[in-house]
Amino acid sequence: MYLSSVGVAEPLIQATLLAEALENGPVAVFVVGDDLRYIAVNQYACTLLGYTRAELLSMSARELAPDVDLHEHLTSALSTRRLEGRSVLRRKDGSEIEIEFRAHEAVVAGMPFFVSVGWPVSAI
Repeated sequence: MYLSSVGVAEPLIQATLLAEALENGPVAVFVVGDDLRYIAVNQYACTLLGYTRAELLSMSARELAPDVDLHEHLTSALSTRRLEGRSVLRRKDGSEIEIEFRAHEAVVAGMPFFVSVGWPVSAI
């Protein structure tokens, strides 16, 4: 098997495999800056919400979750460095989808961001 020949001593291969797994994985992945703007999203997030990657990267969490008290969520997340729960997101076509999510602060490229994964509640 090819993967059994990939050792932990090869960090570039491991990083590539992880990046591809996240890009094509079965959950939506969002990387959000401190201004709540999306700075990275995976393909499942685009498919789930009906936006292109470029469209999502031009948006903020406030636009996808207009009915959520993001100030409260952000305050909680800043104090605990993580947040989890359920939220309703607005898709491009105007419909809404309830997702379950987990978000944690992570250092990416030496800078702190929030990395969030989410999936439709109906998929649980």
